[in-house]
Amino acid sequence: MKNQLEVRDLRVNFGGHRAVGGIDLDIAAGETLALVGESGCGKSATALSIMRLLPAPGRVSGSVRFDGRELLDLSPADMRDVRGGQISMIFQEPMTSLNPVLSIGAQIVETLRQHERLSKDAAWKRAIELLDLVHVPEPHRRVSDYPHELSGGQRQRVMIAMAVACRPRLLIADEPTTALDVTIQARILDLLGELRRELSMSLLLITHDLGVVSEHADRVAVMLAGKKVEEAPVAQLFLQPKHAYTRGLLGTSLNVSSGLHYREWTLPEIRHTTSGEGEHAFNVTPLAPRAVAPDPAGAEDERAPLLSLRNLTVDYAHRHGRGVMRAVDDVSFDIARGESVGLVGESGCGKSTLSRAIMRLVPATSGAIRLGGTDIAPLSERALRPLRRQVQMVFQDPYASLNPRRSVGEILETVMAVNGIGDARTRRGRAAAMLDRVGLPGAALNRFPHEFSGGQRQRIGIARALILEPALLICDEPVSALDVSIQAQILNLLVELKRDLGLAYLFISHDLSVVRYIADRVHVMCGGRIVESGSHREIWRSPQHAYTRALLDAVPSRQFDAQAA
Repeated sequence: MKNQLEVRDLRVNFGGHRAVGGIDLDIAAGETLALVGESGCGKSATALSIMRLLPAPGRVSGSVRFDGRELLDLSPADMRDVRGGQISMIFQEPMTSLNPVLSIGAQIVETLRQHERLSKDAAWKRAIELLDLVHVPEPHRRVSDYPHELSGGQRQRVMIAMAVACRPRLLIADEPTTALDVTIQARILDLLGELRRELSMSLLLITHDLGVVSEHADRVAVMLAGKKVEEAPVAQLFLQPKHAYTRGLLGTSLNVSSGLHYREWTLPEIRHTTSGEGEHAFNVTPLAPRAVAPDPAGAEDERAPLLSLRNLTVDYAHRHGRGVMRAVDDVSFDIARGESVGLVGESGCGKSTLSRAIMRLVPATSGAIRLGGTDIAPLSERALRPLRRQVQMVFQDPYASLNPRRSVGEILETVMAVNGIGDARTRRGRAAAMLDRVGLPGAALNRFPHEFSGGQRQRIGIARALILEPALLICDEPVSALDVSIQAQILNLLVELKRDLGLAYLFISHDLSVVRYIADRVHVMCGGRIVESGSHREIWRSPQHAYTRALLDAVPSRQFDAQAA
């Protein structure tokens, strides 16, 4: 089969930093090549170099040939004709890639008229057809909407519509489903498969989800520290991975069908080191048995629960005063001390609103929120203040939740100062001890959030939540944006902290494999209501509700059972 894209000895440098160090890739017409590896390995730099979109001061050398044509030699004008017309790209975060002040229809029209001779009316009609092609509901109405009026899944569909508007022969999809619910992810990936067949399109799929790779790729290339360390057909790579790093990635990737649970197993981790000469090395820790207290799921406990929700309801006022929207509808459940409770469901089902109501960040319309026997729902802010320390939250995006103008030490010390804990010296010592507890060096106190990796920033977020010694930690999608190896490190850390500090968790996630590993009991939420509850064993083995079964059916399952790590 003739190669449509041929990349030879591609090298990318940013100043003195080598992002990509001589990579070769081939993609045949109609083929899907998956490019996998951890953040910083050079995947996105490779994709941006193919598109000639690498930002300054990045420099590219080597060869990128598309249909025999050398793209690196093209003039900017000629490359603009290729970009969007013959090769298109879907970016990871559609909200930052779409223009917030233009309607989605206007943005699709702009793409069409850049590459095709269409009138405004014809381009607008084609924009509606494209929205219908990617299954955006009511395309005639939604074409005039702005990006902020669409859900995450709908925005991603708009990005796909723009990318395929001119029927490209190669589509580069950079993490197209990260942070999407499993059902939306399944629809997006099925849609890409449909478009690939209908348009005879090739696909370069960049992802850290190995379940997605297993189901949707023909071949896989694995990158580490700017180099390709392994490439193979998908079945061969999963069944017989040759490189130790590939085996490490497969080993650290959670699989919902594996049945791993934190009370029984410590997850494998990949630990990276760099020598003074810049040489990169890594070590993979194996899957190991863990000795944890007996599973409380399903056990009768006569003690009063730590948190008890009874008939909790939360309403939001519609814009323009048109009635109210019920976000949380008559929810009741308990969390025992030291228990991990998982909460799953699609975006918009009420998970985050429920967590914010527990934190008293949004008011409850009715019902009770009993914390240690005290109903905190009706309390004034003054009466609530002493109780706030008992419940803290770890957020999905630590960078957005950390003040970029304050050092880590200032962030942690401010939390303690506001709550009247100790003097300046005591607070400094306690902050350093907490950083050590979450696996960060004491020197981190004087550094700022932007100086840390995503996994390190999540550790800072955990340290900030724990500095007040809470009894309950609400974890709202804490690992969804992290690489699988960093995800394993954070999950192992949360288990250690739970064991050592006696913490209870309310763990909110759209990643069912993560919830299966970390939760003792699971609640499934749909339309603001809890539609099914069960132990971590029951909910996966014999789901009762149709919605739960639909969620589980949408999870990408590993098609091949590798003996990794």
